[in-house]
Amino acid sequence: MSKSGRIYVGVGGWTFEPWRDNFYPHGLAHKRELEYASRHVTSIEVNGTFYRNQSAASFIKWRDETPDDFVFSLKAVRYTTERKVLAEAEKWVQGFLGSGLAGLGPKLGPISWQFPPSKRFEPEDFEAFLKLLPKEANGVNLRHVLEVRHKSFMGEDYLALARRYDMATVFTDSPKYPSFADVTGDFVYARLMNSQAEVPTGYGEKELAAWAKRAKAWAEGGEPDDLPRIDKNIGKGGKPRDVFIYFINGAKERAPQAAQALIALLKQK
Repeated sequence: MSKSGRIYVGVGGWTFEPWRDNFYPHGLAHKRELEYASRHVTSIEVNGTFYRNQSAASFIKWRDETPDDFVFSLKAVRYTTERKVLAEAEKWVQGFLGSGLAGLGPKLGPISWQFPPSKRFEPEDFEAFLKLLPKEANGVNLRHVLEVRHKSFMGEDYLALARRYDMATVFTDSPKYPSFADVTGDFVYARLMNSQAEVPTGYGEKELAAWAKRAKAWAEGGEPDDLPRIDKNIGKGGKPRDVFIYFINGAKERAPQAAQALIALLKQK
C-alpha cells in the first residue's frame, strides 16, 4: 500500500482575462486555454457547473483535452443547495448527476456541494440531503465534499453526521466563512482564498511551505496541528488519502503562480 495519497493542486476554472497577461502565452487561442492550464496544474475546480448543468459533450471534450492524470472537481448546480428544504432537492440532484459528468471517467474528482452563507445547520434536513447523494453515477465512483458557510455547522453534531456518511468538508482559508480543518471524509479538500496581489506567487514562501507540509501530512493519513478545528483531538496514523488544494478568489490573478509554486515545493523531498 502506498504511504501517501495523491496531492492535486489547481485553480478555479480556466477562463479569466487577467491570466492572458501573466499565465497564458501571448496570443494563445482561447479554445486552447484548458489544454495549456491542465499541463501546468494538476486539477481544476469547475465553477460553471454551479450556475447551470453542462452538456455531456462538454464533459467529454474536457476529458479529451487534458492529460491522463488530470482531475476535475465540479461544483454541483446551485438549485440543489440554495433552497429552504434540502430534503426536496432530489430532482435537482439527480438532474445534475445525470447531466453527463460521468463522461469524465477517471478524471472526475470530488463534487462540491456549496451551501449559501445563510443556510443554517438543521440536522434532520441536512441528513435527508446527504441520503440523496449516491456513491456512483453511470458506473463512475463519486466523491462528495460539503462546503458549509454558516457558523452553526461548527459543532460536534455536524462533524458526526458528515463522518457517518463519509462526506468530506471544505477547509476554507478565508476570514469570510467558517474555517475548520476537521477531517470528515476519506479525502481532504482545501480552498485557499487569501492570496495577495502584491505577492508574485499569491502566498509568500513561508505560507506556501506551510501548505506543502500540511498537504503531505493529510496525504499520509495524519492531520496538521496548526489549523483551526472543532474537535481538538488530532488524528494520527490514518490511511493515506487524496488531497485537493485550490487557489480560489483573493487575488485570483495570482492563482496559477501560487498553484505552480506549491506543486514545485511538493516535488521536493
